[in-house]
Amino acid sequence: MKKLKLLTDLEESYTELRYKTSWPTRTQLVKSAIIVLIASFIIALVILCMDQIVENIMKLIYSFKH
Repeated sequence: MKKLKLLTDLEESYTELRYKTSWPTRTQLVKSAIIVLIASFIIALVILCMDQIVENIMKLIYSFKH
């Protein structure tokens, strides 16, 4: 009997995830998560600074208008 392509694909995906994928250890996972958190915080600070600069420039521009 011919299997459905979907079932074959699911079986192959499971096999690959189970036997061919190398999963990180808990320590590696924690280190990676910390790096992502620090990078996200730095990017958020950069965006905040840029936003404040643009806001102050716009206030300056609009203050000359009146």
